[in-house]
Amino acid sequence: MIPVKVDKTDPTDLYEQVAGEIRRAIADGEAKPGERLPPAKDLAAVLGVNTNTVLRALRVLRDEGMLEFRRGRGVTVAGTPAHGAVLKKAHELVLFARHHGYRLDELVEIINSVAPAPHPVPDQPGQ
Repeated sequence: MIPVKVDKTDPTDLYEQVAGEIRRAIADGEAKPGERLPPAKDLAAVLGVNTNTVLRALRVLRDEGMLEFRRGRGVTVAGTPAHGAVLKKAHELVLFARHHGYRLDELVEIINSVAPAPHPVPDQPGQ
């Protein structure tokens, strides 16, 4: 089980503390992509918090792209903190572009226009 600790005297919301501890465990490699997390009720019992607190933390991490919920298979680690951060920024960019009247295909064209072209791989001698 992922070692998760909460401090009930800390003014930070408990669900944020739980989410932060799980983020740390993923960043430190204690929970790897594809690994299944314990059920929320088990985590809640170990932490001495309400199951809804754990579920809220898990939803936050799902929205960040770090966890994946699968019916009948539980919650699994989907990515790294860096992946989650990129996903969050991409979501913000899509919302920003839509707010300013850009369609998704137009946004993709803009991204392609600013992305550097891939460098060609030089031919290897003897091949």
